Amino acid sequence: MVSTQNTDKHTTGRRRSLKAGDRRFALMILIPAMTAFLIMVFYPFMDAMSMAFYQFTIYDLEPIFIGFSNFQSILTNPYVLESWVTTAIFVVGTTALTMCVGLAWALLMYQNFFGRSVFRTLTLLPWILPSTVSAFIWAWMLNGKYGIVNALLLGSGVVDENIQFLSDDLGAMMAIILTRTWISIPLFMSFFLAGLQGLDFQQIEAARLDGASNWVVVRRIILPHLRPVFLVTAALGMIGNLQQFDIIYALTGGGPIRSTTVLSIEVYTQAFQNWDLGMASAIGVLWVFTLMPLVVYYLRSLFKED
Repeated sequence: MVSTQNTDKHTTGRRRSLKAGDRRFALMILIPAMTAFLIMVFYPFMDAMSMAFYQFTIYDLEPIFIGFSNFQSILTNPYVLESWVTTAIFVVGTTALTMCVGLAWALLMYQNFFGRSVFRTLTLLPWILPSTVSAFIWAWMLNGKYGIVNALLLGSGVVDENIQFLSDDLGAMMAIILTRTWISIPLFMSFFLAGLQGLDFQQIEAARLDGASNWVVVRRIILPHLRPVFLVTAALGMIGNLQQFDIIYALTGGGPIRSTTVLSIEVYTQAFQNWDLGMASAIGVLWVFTLMPLVVYYLRSLFKED
């Protein structure tokens, strides 16, 4: 009996030491990442937040404290307000289109057919390519003079003359949405495909034996099963689309006539063209607070899954 109690005490003490050792090891692993986060993310954000309360342009020798004037200017500046609307159109349009195409692609990849593994690998190509390269590819395809899209439309008789996609307000918005969608489809497809792997195939077979069509199977079985994936993927997609800069800047530069000037382009314009660092910081701060609810929801969803 005594030896058993000693053994239990020894085992308990060993477990406690292992847990303490695990915590110390985890802390050591986290220190470099947290240090990098503080230096590269937290400090710049706090600096931008403080700068938002100052007037600081290329003409000012020193920042001048002006309180909430920059934030008030945002509410009255038609160009800044327009960029918020443009951002909303881009984010909602891109996220919705990517989710629809990504789901359709995942359903296709879920089927058994010859060469499926090779086809899945090729599908990841848009995600692997640098986003700027993808933007230049789409800029070439949509070119109003020698683009392949115009060549196909003319060759099939759909149009009689070249369409200047990137010189038109609607065409430019469609171009950045299509480019971002093309890049994001592989990631969304992977999420939906992972969700489909947990689906009970016998349930689908039973529904088909009862005479259910493919549309009924998708609507009654697959979509309800993928609802959690939809919510998390939508949040992640909106977070990524709200942060887009390089694709839009490389493809349209925010034009024509500001028709594709989203928040990221507006911050760049205020900071590096108008040289108004205070206004750029104020827009950036509001931009971050717009992202925060989506980030919190996404992180909570991940922790719930764990």
